[in-house]
Amino acid sequence: MLLSLIIFLSACSASSSEETDDETKEIHFLYNFSTSSLDPHVDSSYVPIRAGLTETLMRLDEEDLSVEPWLAEDWSSEDGQNWTIELKENITFHNGNVMDAEAVKASLERMLKESVAMQNALHIQSIEADGLSLKVKTDQPFPEFISELVNPNTSIIDVTETDFVTNPVGTGPFKLTSFTPGSGLELERFDAYWNGPSNLDKVKFSFNEDANARSLALEAGEADIVFRPEVESIDSLEERDGITVEATDTFRVHQMTMNMEKESIQDVNVRKAVDALINREEIVDSILQGFGKVAEGPFLPSLSFAPEYEERLTGSEVATDYLEKAGYVLEDGLMQKDGEQLSFTLLTYSARADLPLIAQVFQSDAGQIGIEVEIQQIDIPEEYMASNRDWDLATYSNLTAPRGDAGYYLNATYHPTGALNFSGTEEPELTAIIDELNQTVDADARAELAERAAMYVDEEMINSFILHPATLVAYDGDKVENWVTTRSEYYMITNKLDVK
Repeated sequence: MLLSLIIFLSACSASSSEETDDETKEIHFLYNFSTSSLDPHVDSSYVPIRAGLTETLMRLDEEDLSVEPWLAEDWSSEDGQNWTIELKENITFHNGNVMDAEAVKASLERMLKESVAMQNALHIQSIEADGLSLKVKTDQPFPEFISELVNPNTSIIDVTETDFVTNPVGTGPFKLTSFTPGSGLELERFDAYWNGPSNLDKVKFSFNEDANARSLALEAGEADIVFRPEVESIDSLEERDGITVEATDTFRVHQMTMNMEKESIQDVNVRKAVDALINREEIVDSILQGFGKVAEGPFLPSLSFAPEYEERLTGSEVATDYLEKAGYVLEDGLMQKDGEQLSFTLLTYSARADLPLIAQVFQSDAGQIGIEVEIQQIDIPEEYMASNRDWDLATYSNLTAPRGDAGYYLNATYHPTGALNFSGTEEPELTAIIDELNQTVDADARAELAERAAMYVDEEMINSFILHPATLVAYDGDKVENWVTTRSEYYMITNKLDVK
């Protein structure tokens, strides 16, 4: 870790020494996930939109959780299936090409071709373009179609430029000057930006998955903004003159994902035992240092579609009772059935520093009642869980309401066609609720359906929910101006960001 930090800081210093213009206004942003691709249509890190490189037709209003136009000007539909989207005028891509309806159509069609997940999410049957007007027909009435266009994977790019992986051409306030996979990207101001050019000349958007290294980089002055610094470093960062630390509630949940294809996990009593073994209060207090809230379900309790759950008992005794119902007995210190010890392979990943620690706490608590837990570190959880079924459990972090609505999470995580259905969930009753939700317009009716779906997940314990982490950001308050820590975690490098 120390060697990695030294190399990182040396590279930053070398880069800084190359600057010859003292008047250059630049910000260095340090992010916790790395990526090897900037293709916005398939990249799960969402770096292009977070770095101010690309934009979507719609965006989330963080204040009232409503959808508002971004590249679009307005939209309308009389039946929830035939949509008209009017685009803003005078928007150009970074290469100078005009963003009109034909360009947007080509971008959306390219996205649908490249991403089965987006095909399933958007239900687009056809697209027609005329000037600045886009007509979209979905394959069924789909009232939430517009909110799905907030998804960063729907970013609009100029597909006449074909280097999608290393140099996508978007419409954002910054254009790409260089990209080093796994390391970071450098951007410069796009002077012709439609919503007013930034005051910044350059932005460096770097990756480092080591939380401690990110904190040290800020303390050393080699980074200006650090996303998710090490929790243990918060006190020392706050004591430093000029450093500002912000903690914001988000729509994220840390969960224990369960592989429903594994024989032991198919028993609901085993799943309930796993849930009972999770000491949520201890995890929030000791691992997150209080920067989080215990989770009862996937959604923050403040959201209108979050159910009210009955209080349930937890602990080793409760877990043992559930396992006895599943036919297990504790003999010779081993939890076993038919002479075989109950064991789990538990996936985790280091990009979110608290997840491996949560895995270790679970491993220790499970060991107290004779369950063997093997922790396996992986790099990119979405890729691994989608293509491998050799695991039982996984600590995973997911945005559950990034569009201010329950539909995204329920479709992605529990519908058989969902892109994030890593559990392999295929429950006809739950699928029917989600399908009905997808075609329901009334807000109260949608909230009721979302509650029903969430309660089904809870009763069947398809996944177990651990906590809602606060988003932590630390930055040089003496230098950085107009930084906003968003709840959706989508919008980071904007044209409003500045230096004092």
